[in-house]
Amino acid sequence: MRADRLLSLLLLLQNRGRMTAPELAAELEVSVRTVYRDIEALGASGVPVCAERGPAGGYRLVDGYRTRLTGLTDAEADSLFLAGAPGPARELGLGAVLATAQLKLRAALPAGPADRARRVQERFHLDAPAWFRDADPVPHLTEVARAVWEQRVLRVHYRRWGGEDRRVVLHPLGLVLKSGIWYLVALADGTPRTYRIARLLAADVTDEPFERPDGFDLAAHWAESSRRLESALHKGTARLRISPRAQRLLPMQFGAAGTRALETAGPPDAAGWVRVEMPVETEAVAVADLLRLGTEAEVLGPPELRAAVARTVTELARRYAATP
Repeated sequence: MRADRLLSLLLLLQNRGRMTAPELAAELEVSVRTVYRDIEALGASGVPVCAERGPAGGYRLVDGYRTRLTGLTDAEADSLFLAGAPGPARELGLGAVLATAQLKLRAALPAGPADRARRVQERFHLDAPAWFRDADPVPHLTEVARAVWEQRVLRVHYRRWGGEDRRVVLHPLGLVLKSGIWYLVALADGTPRTYRIARLLAADVTDEPFERPDGFDLAAHWAESSRRLESALHKGTARLRISPRAQRLLPMQFGAAGTRALETAGPPDAAGWVRVEMPVETEAVAVADLLRLGTEAEVLGPPELRAAVARTVTELARRYAATP
């Protein structure tokens, strides 16, 4: 197609500098007469092509002209350098590839966006894992990624949450990095399921291909499954009275649930304490979570949760009152 040829012609002049009509014709596998017509078409479209006569002549772009055929805005170019988190890329075995790609991208960008991209890398760093948590060991991540990319059946030895080991045949659909933890979304017996990569004891990529479900959207599936998991985990609602300090701690310790609780908090009392409602998991998990707030919070209800916290605190007081 002529549009593709004009694009190739423009990139040749941009990357190689001055070229003669015969050289361009040889590269594009067209006649010299076609090159002449294409040069005229580029000029008519606003591309500043200069024709220089003589033995050292040829065609070249006006000094300083570079096309931005990608259409990248400055902000879009910046985002590409932010998106390349080096840690996850390294875990996938793509660390060197990412570094090379960023070098190539920076070299291809005009001076302004290239300088902005360099400043973004100097001033911003993405660290996905949560605080005070070591990264999961993921020795089988590279094999899983290969199976996902090549659309190959994967045989895994997997340790479930309860400690039970299982051998499963999977059709891997995609990988998700959530809070520094890698997950595999895969079909097992025709049903999409989620597997934590760190719980894989072995992973064998077979030569057997499989067909992806038509229209499967990894991001949409993950969002929906996350919503279902959150709904299943939250067994009730705790009513709390929390201090000003606990109000600052709530979003850090309970994430979005803590933020939403503060948004619907009641008016503060004379000491600045407010009443909030927050979804909680099972009673045992809720007790452990709420005790992280220490004396900065009081459980008002439900009565059974308040009683469970009181029992735990009483046992702790008895234990620490005894001489070790």
